[in-house]
Amino acid sequence: MGIVVDLNGKREPQPSLEALTRLVAADLKAVNELIVRRMHSPVALIPQLAGHIVAAGGKRLRPVLTLAASRLCGYTGTRHIALAACVEFIHTATLLHDDVVDRSELRRGLASANAVWGNKTSVLVGDFLFARSFELMVEDGSLEVLAILSRASSVIAEGEVAQLVTANDTETGETAYMDVIKAKTAQLFAAACQIGAIVADRPAVEKEALESYGMNLGIAFQLIDDVLDYSAKQAKLGKTVGDDFREGKITLPVILAFRRGSEAERAFWRRTLEDLDQKETDFDKAVGLMGRYQSLEDTIERARHYGAIARDALGIFADGAEKDALIELIDFSIHRAY
Repeated sequence: MGIVVDLNGKREPQPSLEALTRLVAADLKAVNELIVRRMHSPVALIPQLAGHIVAAGGKRLRPVLTLAASRLCGYTGTRHIALAACVEFIHTATLLHDDVVDRSELRRGLASANAVWGNKTSVLVGDFLFARSFELMVEDGSLEVLAILSRASSVIAEGEVAQLVTANDTETGETAYMDVIKAKTAQLFAAACQIGAIVADRPAVEKEALESYGMNLGIAFQLIDDVLDYSAKQAKLGKTVGDDFREGKITLPVILAFRRGSEAERAFWRRTLEDLDQKETDFDKAVGLMGRYQSLEDTIERARHYGAIARDALGIFADGAEKDALIELIDFSIHRAY
């Protein structure tokens, strides 16, 4: 856990990923090596493009969850290495497809794959990575693992389609929004964690606990991501500010500000997000309306709620370094908003 010093000279702990990544460092190295090997293809453009997005950085959070959950459950074998790589392939494939759908030009501060190689190539390489992930599932040989990860893949795709349905629709409600982020983001978090209990052959109650932990952590994580898109801190994280606004995405901060605003303010949201008729000063006005109606603060509070559920889910596991690190991950995910 890192240390920050406030204006009064006090040293206070700041949640970080250091403990978690340190615990799984050796396993994560093996995962990264396997990813490089399994990205190989005689079609040179495939490893070139896939390597571009994998090398772009990121926390490898989803495979780290598989590795940490396996350790939490006392697993000492090697199956979790390939399955963590499988999880990362699924995630990377969805990123490639997301960037095409969203017409994104940047990914973690670098040119997105579709901006460099075009949409067609990005979609097809995403399909290749999905196929590689299923090869790894089959090689593992567990029907239970195959069922969980294949189900997660289909739910993610459903979430993508559901997001298209709600895109640029300011009448979208909180329930529909939550359904989308559960499918698009939280489902893979849940699957990544649940696998740890499966490879360790743990009882159903522990599998369910880790699924709950991952699901609620994923929801909290996405809620904070949606807050950060309207925050100056986003730039410090290597991401551009206001992408969701420019694309007309309907996220919880928007939903809350829209519902709480006047009719004139709702007309502003319709013009900017539904019609995508945006002026240079509109993003600042959007942030101002969110401040007026505390929609960012209330979204953070929702994230805290789901974070508390994730923390409770770990209660059945014995205390130890792995449990502490997974709890700190919850705090880190929410603390990003500050």
